[in-house]
Amino acid sequence: MQQASNTSQIKTASTSTAENIPYDLIVIGSGIAGLSAAVAAADCGASVVVLERSPEADFGGNTRWTESYFRMKSETEVSDDFEERLVSNAGFHLDPNIIEAASAPYADWPPYVKAHGMPDPEIVSTLAEGAGPTVAWLKSFGIRFDFLPTYFVTAAAPRLMPVGGGLAMIEALRTYALKKGVTCLYETTARSLQRRTERAGEQTAVQLTITDRVGIERVLQGKNIVIASGGFQGNPEMLTQYLGQAAKFVRPVAKGGYYNKGEGIRMALNAGAAPAGDFSSYHAEPLDPRSGATEALVMNFTYGILVNKFGERFLNEAPGPVDVNYDHISRAIGEQPDGICYVIFDQRIHDVPNWKKSIRTDMPAFEGSTLTELAIACGLPAKDLERTVQAFNESCPSGAGFKPLEIDGLATQGLKIPKSHWSRPIDQGPFMAYPIIPGICFTYGGIKINSSSQVVDQDGRPIPGLYAAGEATGLYHQVYTGATSVMRGAVFGKIAGEHAMRGE
Repeated sequence: MQQASNTSQIKTASTSTAENIPYDLIVIGSGIAGLSAAVAAADCGASVVVLERSPEADFGGNTRWTESYFRMKSETEVSDDFEERLVSNAGFHLDPNIIEAASAPYADWPPYVKAHGMPDPEIVSTLAEGAGPTVAWLKSFGIRFDFLPTYFVTAAAPRLMPVGGGLAMIEALRTYALKKGVTCLYETTARSLQRRTERAGEQTAVQLTITDRVGIERVLQGKNIVIASGGFQGNPEMLTQYLGQAAKFVRPVAKGGYYNKGEGIRMALNAGAAPAGDFSSYHAEPLDPRSGATEALVMNFTYGILVNKFGERFLNEAPGPVDVNYDHISRAIGEQPDGICYVIFDQRIHDVPNWKKSIRTDMPAFEGSTLTELAIACGLPAKDLERTVQAFNESCPSGAGFKPLEIDGLATQGLKIPKSHWSRPIDQGPFMAYPIIPGICFTYGGIKINSSSQVVDQDGRPIPGLYAAGEATGLYHQVYTGATSVMRGAVFGKIAGEHAMRGE
């Protein structure tokens, strides 16, 4: 037994002590999805092992590094637009036959509909219904929730969050899991899985090949497995395979993303799982490329303009509240030359109350007393930037009606690329700018599951013994529905652990 380095001095087992022990549940990943599954199963009396590729100091996946917002208007209710937004982001040009079939009871869905990669209503309704009970369950471990300030100056949805962020949740869950006898193996990577069924009793077993912290290959045996190992944002090969050229311009927004290399998804697909979600896209955030800080965000672009490396605007910076639009705007930045842009703003930004909370980078803004000086500081063509700003300024209405904390309809007039809100001339120096690239929070493509968190095959049938939860499962298309990912991990992680132990 090795001793954990945290202050609670809770002991964890080394890989060698766990080798070939038949577990009731093997969990890959120690983020909110994996730990929720482990705790839920342990409370059912299961023997559980959690595998984590990172060192112990970095355990917790993406959850460790995030505020972990829940899209909820109270501790018992999701936001009013919750299901509508998730279902409306179901992909482009969805076949009407799919929509019609999905409106029937799930048992009557044709196999191709059960295996379809859309965010089906069964998953969405299960998430909505499970959010409140899951929050109550998390609170039983000492986790507190509150409506705390966010980094959004304007927001369209309420956000409940755990006090202390994701780190508070994973620390509480892990502490409880270890007390319940859950084994945690760090610097341990799952490589491949095999399933077998004993015909006499129809008992399914899972054999998982792993490598331990010194690179030795070992085998774990279990009755069930939960894949909760996140997406593939830490794997350049998979990013290039699915995102194409955009992959070379992006990077994870936090350290935890580098540990997410996609093996869990690949193992499930190789085992016959149906894919789900949009493999060609990802949840993006506007990131300052100069900074190594966690989520070094630059969210004030709605009050300025965005220009590419040629000093040209390329999109509507303010189609609505920033929390609704930063995702697709960030991805659009990645489609610009060299995958970078700059937000340009002036001293009018100080009319926006508490605007600096939208800046999470630890790097200073570029500054210039004139636009020419600013362009030189940013490495932009000065004349082109001046021409862009002049055209924008001439299109702005009078400043009357500016409402920084709500959508104000203060739109440009006559520009080929409009700006819908908060449009005011940029003419009060000194001028400022931040560089922005798209950072990946997580990838959208993953494993198809049903409402019991069972992995389903290409014919929509549950694969015995195989479960998945969190960012390893596919759900999102087009635009991320904000403040739902960590919630999804908790809800379906809990479901996976409980369902696996019921043996249904």
